[in-house]
Amino acid sequence: MRFKNSLWVLGAIVVLLSCKKGPEKTMVAAHEPSQNLHLMEVADVISAEGEDTFLLIDFRTAEAYEKGHIEGALNFWRPHIEDTSYAYKGMMAPKKQIEALFSKLGIQNNDHLVVYDHKGSSDAARLWWLLQSYGFERVSILNGGYQAWLDAGGKLSIEPIARSTSTFTLPEQEGLHLWIDHESLVGRLPNLDGIVLVDARTADEYSGKRKKEGAAKAGRIPGSVHMDWANAIDLEGSHKFKPLPQLQAIYGGLGASKEDTLIVYCHTGVRSAHTTFVLHALLGYGQVKNYDGSWSQWSHLNELPFEKDSITLVNK
Repeated sequence: MRFKNSLWVLGAIVVLLSCKKGPEKTMVAAHEPSQNLHLMEVADVISAEGEDTFLLIDFRTAEAYEKGHIEGALNFWRPHIEDTSYAYKGMMAPKKQIEALFSKLGIQNNDHLVVYDHKGSSDAARLWWLLQSYGFERVSILNGGYQAWLDAGGKLSIEPIARSTSTFTLPEQEGLHLWIDHESLVGRLPNLDGIVLVDARTADEYSGKRKKEGAAKAGRIPGSVHMDWANAIDLEGSHKFKPLPQLQAIYGGLGASKEDTLIVYCHTGVRSAHTTFVLHALLGYGQVKNYDGSWSQWSHLNELPFEKDSITLVNK
């Protein structure tokens, strides 16, 4: 009896020690994904296979999806979440459009969406930002996206999946703390005290050397500083976000405090949604706003100010 009790005590000690050591083994990535539900690792998703914990969203073109996708992933892309009533592209779709789309796809209100793309999460971040803006917080980005899944040997499929239609509704209370429109931005331009205006495009777009398709002219919003969205990603390798210390060093170059307001824009609000994700979800800046419409809209509104440093040489 005493021998059995000793074995029981020994087993309990082993279990307790194993539990104590567990967290130390999981703290590998600098961003600590287990503590940050905005960002999921491939291993987190694979370990939950068969548990209906997550619903994977393949946020790429239908053509890319048909060539191969993560097993069990639903597919839709950027045009499905855009408001096409404007003369320029990229505006956020109204709530009713999102609710109709998600209901048709069979997405439930209690689903936790894990979104991926194959572009370093720039497209995925746009969907994350839109849903956050409408108050739906059960959404994460898959770190490294499709490339990371391939590298990990995750299961792939070429078969589409179909769910029964649902009645999806977004929360009545919108979370527009990550959103800003051009009217609100114009009102802040005369005095940027406590505000850092970030242009997340390429250096050529920022200088005015390049005018991307869809813009009415080249240039930038006055007072903005340049920070290419791709600085945050290992774009030539894993497609994952860089480790937290590197991100802190990179974005520390903006000179912003955690109390400052950071307003981010790009061409159509996609790359700037990615930078918004980095600043808010990974680095913890509390006042970050993505300008919906971004340069595509701003360049079409002739009454708005702009500046440029270069003759425009590239029009595409």
